[in-house]
Amino acid sequence: MLNSRALVAPVALALGLLWTGSAFGQFYAKDLYVTDLSRGIEWLRCTVGQRWNPETGRCDGTAVKLSIDAAAEAIAQAEAQLGPGWRLPSRAELESLLCPECEGTRIDPVTFPDTPADSFWTADRNWLAPRHVWSVNFRTGHTYGRFFPYQELAVRLVRDR
Repeated sequence: MLNSRALVAPVALALGLLWTGSAFGQFYAKDLYVTDLSRGIEWLRCTVGQRWNPETGRCDGTAVKLSIDAAAEAIAQAEAQLGPGWRLPSRAELESLLCPECEGTRIDPVTFPDTPADSFWTADRNWLAPRHVWSVNFRTGHTYGRFFPYQELAVRLVRDR
């Protein structure tokens, strides 16, 4: 009996698609976008400050760290260039990208190449300390609710599908 993964994967690769994730089929990567089929959202593959290189399948450039206000400006720029709906992810959305078994940076390096091992902003305020915003750290794999909005962290954008 043939397994469905064995049949789908070669077709996906032939079409230039990438199916990844801990649960087969959770992520569908094509060009500069990654669709999370289980959550119905679409990620940018590269961190803000980097640019997708279709020839190498990597993110070129250096990720920038931004305050929450500067992240809002980056979102406006992304919407002008890539269409509407871009936003900071919720804490749960960003935590869903964590890869506990990944070495170094705790995110799938094929799906999200060249991601820095840093803390990334979420859109969620810390309900215990409302002046702070939640972040997800891709070096440690932990979530922290201790950053002030004026501090500068890395940014990965998402939008609803």
